[in-house]
Amino acid sequence: MLNISEINISKLVNQKDFSALDNAEKRVSGNVVLRLFIGFTIAGLVVLFLPWTQNIRARGEITTLKPDQRPQTIHSVIAGRVEKWFVQEGDFVHKGDTILFISEVKDEYFDPQLLDRTDEQLKAKEMAVQSYMEKVKAQDNQVDALVQTSRLKMQQARNKVKQANLKIASDSIDFQAYQLNFKIAQDQLLRMEELAAEGLKSQTDLEKRQQALQKAKAEMISAENKLLTSQNELINAQVELTSIEAQYRKEIAKAESEKYTALSNMYDAEAVVTKLQNQYMNYSVRQGMYYITAPQDGYVTKAIQIGLGETMKEGEEIVSIMPALYDLTVAMYIRPLDLPLMEKGQKVRLQFDGWPAIVFSGWPNTSYGTYGGEVFAIDNFISDNGKYRILVKPDPDDHEWPEALRVGAGTNSMVLLKDVFVWYELWRQINGFPPDYYKTSPDSKTSEKDKK
Repeated sequence: MLNISEINISKLVNQKDFSALDNAEKRVSGNVVLRLFIGFTIAGLVVLFLPWTQNIRARGEITTLKPDQRPQTIHSVIAGRVEKWFVQEGDFVHKGDTILFISEVKDEYFDPQLLDRTDEQLKAKEMAVQSYMEKVKAQDNQVDALVQTSRLKMQQARNKVKQANLKIASDSIDFQAYQLNFKIAQDQLLRMEELAAEGLKSQTDLEKRQQALQKAKAEMISAENKLLTSQNELINAQVELTSIEAQYRKEIAKAESEKYTALSNMYDAEAVVTKLQNQYMNYSVRQGMYYITAPQDGYVTKAIQIGLGETMKEGEEIVSIMPALYDLTVAMYIRPLDLPLMEKGQKVRLQFDGWPAIVFSGWPNTSYGTYGGEVFAIDNFISDNGKYRILVKPDPDDHEWPEALRVGAGTNSMVLLKDVFVWYELWRQINGFPPDYYKTSPDSKTSEKDKK
């Protein structure tokens, strides 16, 4: 019965006699739908006012906290040929354990007695340096002897010059005396001639005066000759003094020249010695590089150079190794739009690939299988993928990360931001607005502590 007509026949018909009509009149489906609608509406309104934690979702990967804890490749410093392997992939090696032995491929290092021969050359050059040093000492002694001899010779020559000067002075006095005697003899002869002309003196006396005059003249001439001889001796002494000075200057200059030549040769030999010492150490260090050793404790993950007899160049990769001890961290990449929202010490929830988890992004406390992290580094430059890298370390106040985690595994990260209502988050998502930018002020923390 649809009950469309305005005439009601319920009073004329007994509905209990007709079961189908009775069930139709007693339907309650409309009331149930209404009640459900009202209930869902109230529940929806309640949910809209529930707290919601804003977050930033980002993918990342597991890496290590320190650079020396990350997987690394061992390189060959020198070129060589693979001779023998001491490990295989998956082996655990300690620091200093031998991984590979290589042999030489350059002909200048083929000599098996290369170090001994280089050491002999070094010792020979050291002996040459010692010889040059002794020669320099000998030249120093020779220069000192020449200087001392030149001083004595110069003093001797100066004494001769002084003696010549004194002899000239003595001869000059004698010459003046003989000149005076000659003048006196001339005067006496004149007086004697006057007296002989007057007959007061005899011819014999006159002849004696003439003889005395000639003798005085001869003595005067002899004294003058002696004076000239002394002057010549002075000139000869001065010439000898100059000659001795020039001679010893030449000899001293020659000795010093030989000394400096020996010094130059000694310095050249010392340079060669230094070069040979450097070369010897290079050869010694190079021979120690034939054995490739592990730089730290770790596991051999992959042999890049394989087989025996293969050659490799300097700096070529040989084997990769994973350190045994490492501190894990997560490198997550966020959009430039979300970078201003990041700060050090911010909390992060992490879901590791391979670990089952039930995640409620808005209610992180109700999530299961996630682990806590804390932001400790933010890159100041953008990565190649157009995003900024954020490094997250384990949260000391949360559960420890699983021990089975390995470097390179993927992660799904949630950076926890401000707590807002659900209706606000829906409105933000519909309008495409970024999460709220906020920072906890130190003053607010202080005031809360004071209140407590």
